[in-house]
Amino acid sequence: MTSTTYSDNSFDSTLISWYLKHKRDLPWRETTDPYKIWLSEIILQQTRVQQGLPYYERFVAQYPTVKDFAAAPQDEILRLWQGLGYYSRARNMHTTANHIVDELGGTFPTSYKELLKLKGVGKYTAAAIASFAFKEKVASVDGNVYRVLSRVFGMADDIASPKGQQAFSELANSLISEEHPDLFNQALMEFGAIQCTPANPNCMFCPFAQECVARSNGEQSSFPVKTKKVKVKKRFLHYLVFEHKGMLLMKQRKGKDIWQGLFDFYLIERDKFLTFDALISSLSSDEIWGTGLLETAMDNNVKESPDFKHILTHQRLSVRFFKVELPNAEKLQELSNHLGMSVLSIDEVNDSPKPILIENYLKEYIY
Repeated sequence: MTSTTYSDNSFDSTLISWYLKHKRDLPWRETTDPYKIWLSEIILQQTRVQQGLPYYERFVAQYPTVKDFAAAPQDEILRLWQGLGYYSRARNMHTTANHIVDELGGTFPTSYKELLKLKGVGKYTAAAIASFAFKEKVASVDGNVYRVLSRVFGMADDIASPKGQQAFSELANSLISEEHPDLFNQALMEFGAIQCTPANPNCMFCPFAQECVARSNGEQSSFPVKTKKVKVKKRFLHYLVFEHKGMLLMKQRKGKDIWQGLFDFYLIERDKFLTFDALISSLSSDEIWGTGLLETAMDNNVKESPDFKHILTHQRLSVRFFKVELPNAEKLQELSNHLGMSVLSIDEVNDSPKPILIENYLKEYIY
């Protein structure tokens, strides 16, 4: 692959020539296995390569085939995913793996259109798998691609709008290499990742320096154009950590809120931070105050943590933990029954999938 030469000066050949000289050596670039490519692409969504690489290696080692992945318990998948965030990715992957095994005979779809039908696979990922694994001529357009094309060609289309996204897709598909669509897609994404970066792009040694519209006008920072504002929600979370001699109460999160399928403590959310006494006073009669168990813990057995901050894409979490030491195992079990939670040992807690925020608290104050 690296010995291929390109004699003309077209966009695709110039780009691929740059790529063959400067690309990073990454394991998913050394395979045409659609399972491993799919795995890498999902892991790298909203995740930097440096962070995603060890996760990819662990997943491939533990689940070398899609059948292995499908056969694993979802809790095991979530535990291995812990720390990557966006846990719906892992849940969707498990659903998709089972669909491929149960409905498709363990074989990945081989075309862009069929790949799009898989849960959790959008246009970008479908195009990446189709081109990398099967050399289908379809452009894969991500944030790096938007940035490169908008700067080089001076495209001011809004990348947050469907019309703008379509314009970029059409341009990328008009430029893609006939002979090497896989290399073209890899090259365009890599070029945006390490050469045409969001801040301080390396314009001096850019092979498109003479043609780049943004560079000629000194407007690199103005591209790509994205006008849509994302509203950020602020949340204040109070966790009650019920504990007795290393045994903890935890529950697996359900519903459609953050961290679905992961384990955390008893949660009380308010519109601002409250002290423990104020928090307890705010509880309604059908909440835990009605059990009479917390009165026992309010003497001198509550330990308040410093405040934790946790940033998600559309949310800013401010979190405070109150460790409530219960007097005996019977009280812990009674509260567990009342709240529908589980009594877990430290080893069981460690083996359970958890948000990284909970893991950080445990490491600092429990383990």
